[in-house]
Amino acid sequence: MKSTPPKPGSIQEAAALLAGADYVAERPLATVLYLSLAMDKPLFLEGEPGVGKTELALVLARALGRELIRLQCYEGVDAASALYEWNYPKQILRIKLEELKEGCRPEMEPLIFSEEFLLDRPLLKALRTVPAPVLLIDELDRADEEFEAFLLEILSQWQITIPELGLIRAQEKPMVVITSNRTREIHDALKRRCLYHWIDYPDFEKELAVVRARIPGLEDELAEQVVHFLQELRTLDLIKKPGLSETLDWARALMALNAGVLDPELIETTMGCILKYREDSDLLRETMERPEFENRFLLRTGTAC
Repeated sequence: MKSTPPKPGSIQEAAALLAGADYVAERPLATVLYLSLAMDKPLFLEGEPGVGKTELALVLARALGRELIRLQCYEGVDAASALYEWNYPKQILRIKLEELKEGCRPEMEPLIFSEEFLLDRPLLKALRTVPAPVLLIDELDRADEEFEAFLLEILSQWQITIPELGLIRAQEKPMVVITSNRTREIHDALKRRCLYHWIDYPDFEKELAVVRARIPGLEDELAEQVVHFLQELRTLDLIKKPGLSETLDWARALMALNAGVLDPELIETTMGCILKYREDSDLLRETMERPEFENRFLLRTGTAC
């Protein structure tokens, strides 16, 4: 059986773990990650979409050789879809088969409400997986407050009770990463159970480092132009500012087009990689018509201003 890498034993090791997976993180993020793993406490990450919250969980699972179990939250998510369900079609088929053989029997209920018919959903699977997996509870702010309250018991006790089967406890506590885009406030009761970190849009140096790490074939001058343009673009009054994920998508698109330098025509034809609302695209086009556009948005010197 292949052994899994140990958890980082220091802040420096946590930073090296992320760097080894091409995830660029400042010391505060490496610190809170190390403490989360050392203290067995969930890590709660907030920030704008596309800044690297979900990616941190993916990198952590990959770097530690752990299974990633993802619970994608959405409006209407409930305990059944997050915890467990019974395989009703299979249960009904088993009942019919038993009736054909011996008729209806009182002891049939324990038979059909057994492990054979239990469907693990993300939370139950995270409790029963060994070695401890990385449990990603993604975009919790999209779920309602009732579901958030349901999570409190799981995050506190790491156990659940299935009436037909009894109490199920985690053999090892999962490594939990919870993300939120802050479309609504998460209650203090849940935040108190976690270590917290806000991930902001990156500055020029960090964003350039991410681009170079993730897209090593991109020319340095074009990488600097892309990052400079995105930094300036985020200062506009956009409905949805592009995050790091859009930066990487755009850089890959430009490399696929064999682009050498940014120019207005190239920006016009590829803006769908970075802007997802018509109003934002219109605003960029208006900005591109202004005399100061090229001096402000197009980096010509090869270094940041």
